[in-house]
Amino acid sequence: MLAVLVLLAGACGGDDDAGPSTTEAPSPSAGDDEETTTTTAPADGPAVPSAGCEADAPTGEVTEERREVPGLTDDEGAPRWYLLTAPEGDEPLPVVVDFHGLSEGAQVHSMMTQMGGYGLEQGFVTVFPNGTGAPVMWDVGSGADSPDLPYVDALLDDVGAARCIDTSRVYATGLSNGAMMTSLLACFRADSFAAFAPVAGLETYDGCEPSDPEAIWAVHGTEDPILYFNGGVGDLSIVTEGEQAETTEPIPEADLDGDGYPAAAREWADLLGCDEPTDEELTDELIERTWSCPDGSELTFLIVVGGGHTWPGSEFSEQIVDIVGPTTTDIDANEAMWEVFQRHQLPG
Repeated sequence: MLAVLVLLAGACGGDDDAGPSTTEAPSPSAGDDEETTTTTAPADGPAVPSAGCEADAPTGEVTEERREVPGLTDDEGAPRWYLLTAPEGDEPLPVVVDFHGLSEGAQVHSMMTQMGGYGLEQGFVTVFPNGTGAPVMWDVGSGADSPDLPYVDALLDDVGAARCIDTSRVYATGLSNGAMMTSLLACFRADSFAAFAPVAGLETYDGCEPSDPEAIWAVHGTEDPILYFNGGVGDLSIVTEGEQAETTEPIPEADLDGDGYPAAAREWADLLGCDEPTDEELTDELIERTWSCPDGSELTFLIVVGGGHTWPGSEFSEQIVDIVGPTTTDIDANEAMWEVFQRHQLPG
């Protein structure tokens, strides 16, 4: 695990320490003239202030402050923790919770997505949770019984006490295993999050109970070398051990309407009661598949043609192409999901 973290962090000239980072984030617009944007109609309901709004919680800017979740430890007895980045402000702020992938950890993932810097620009709090185990991961195999679900509950309580947040505007995203965790929350914590954006790992789970309405924006690359577009897993040795196998199997040719992640999107359409999808070719690299859903619900599956196991628009991803495959810059994942998030709010 250490080898891959050093490799990933080194690729971006980053620092693998768990302490705060003061490096300024690059501009969130990583694309070129072809970059895709959408029009936003923000949710306009009143804020639902957290406990921190009434308790004179700190209002100054913080960057990747490491916080321990009160009363929670992992199997080794170590405290569960997360990284917090928040802009200055004393009004209730939205929150984006961004989950890392397998073996990545909160610190490296924060460099991958640069969501913290984007949140400072846009005026929302960013939380980078940290999983457990070696390699570090999220327990999604346990479904509704995952110990990471109560961890997220306690984390949200701690964030709400530490800062003044709007509990009706809390959103979840994540990459790979973190996308699977985001999907788990969409099934079993839809009363805590207003919208979800799994990147390279949309899933459904037995007993899934989505809210009505619910919003999901998902993305997956057709040439993902780790989680194949139509199901199956590629070479994980670079993730779990920090080294690639001497020989690798070719990536299967993608069927845009086949099994795997397109099927997961169809399952979500059924869960949300959506009609048949419509595909729109946004650029040569992007196909946006959207469904007509009941009022308030929203489902989008963005297909990145030729895309790898990456975070669209990420400079970090671009620098590790030999590990994760190509990264599109036709769209910026942070901007795209934030457009979606702003349209959705939990009932007060």
